[in-house]
Amino acid sequence: MPHLSSDLLEERIGYRFKDRYLLQCALTHTSFANEQRIRNCEDYERLEFLGDAVLEMVSSAFLYTRYPGAKEGEMTRLRASLVCEAALAYCAKDFGLSDFIRLGKGEEAGGGRAKESIISDVCEALIGAMYLDSGGIECPREFIYRFILSDLENKRLFYDAKSKLQEYIQQQNGTIEYRLLEESGPGHMKHFVVSAVVNGEERTVGEGRSKKEAEQNAAFEVLKQIRDIS
Repeated sequence: MPHLSSDLLEERIGYRFKDRYLLQCALTHTSFANEQRIRNCEDYERLEFLGDAVLEMVSSAFLYTRYPGAKEGEMTRLRASLVCEAALAYCAKDFGLSDFIRLGKGEEAGGGRAKESIISDVCEALIGAMYLDSGGIECPREFIYRFILSDLENKRLFYDAKSKLQEYIQQQNGTIEYRLLEESGPGHMKHFVVSAVVNGEERTVGEGRSKKEAEQNAAFEVLKQIRDIS
C-alpha cells in the first residue's frame, strides 16, 4: 500500500511544518532511502534519537507533576510503560501514522507498515522533527500530551494488561491461560486470534499480528469486564 500525503498527517496532528524536509526525513525508512537512492533526504534514525530524548523529558516532567507522592522507581516504571515500543505504536493508531511512512518495496512486502518497532521509531522521529521545526519544546509537548499522555487510566490498563490480569487472578487464587484459536495469513502478515481462559472458562477473545499482541488484547478485555463489574 502506498503511503498517504503528509499534508493529511499534519491535519490530523494539528501541526503544520515550516520545514517540509524535516517531516519527510521523519517519515522515511532506511529501506525507502536505499531503494530510491535518495541523496537529498535522510531516514528517520537521527530524528528518532532526538525525539526519544524529548519524549523522555516531557513524560518525566508530566509524571513528576501528576504524581507528587510517587517514588523515583515507581515513576521510572510508569514512564517505561507509557513510552515503550508497544505503547507508542498503540498511540500512533489515533492519527494513523503507519499510513504515512515511506517504506521500500521489500520492507512493505515484509509487513513493515504494521511493525510496532517501525511505527514507534517514526513516532519518536516525528517528535524530534517537530522540536527542531518549532524551535522549542512547546509544540512537541502539546503533541505528546494529546496523543501519548492522554486517557492514562485506560492506556495504563492496556499497556500492562497481561501482568495486571495475572496479578488480579493470583489474588483470587484463580488461573489464567491463553489459547490460540486461529493463525492465518502469510509469514510476514500473520493474524492471530487468542482466547483468555479464566478458571477454565473462556472469557474474551483478542486479535493481533502476533500472539503477544492478541494475548494483550484479550487480557485487556477481561480487565475491562472486571472493572465494569466492580
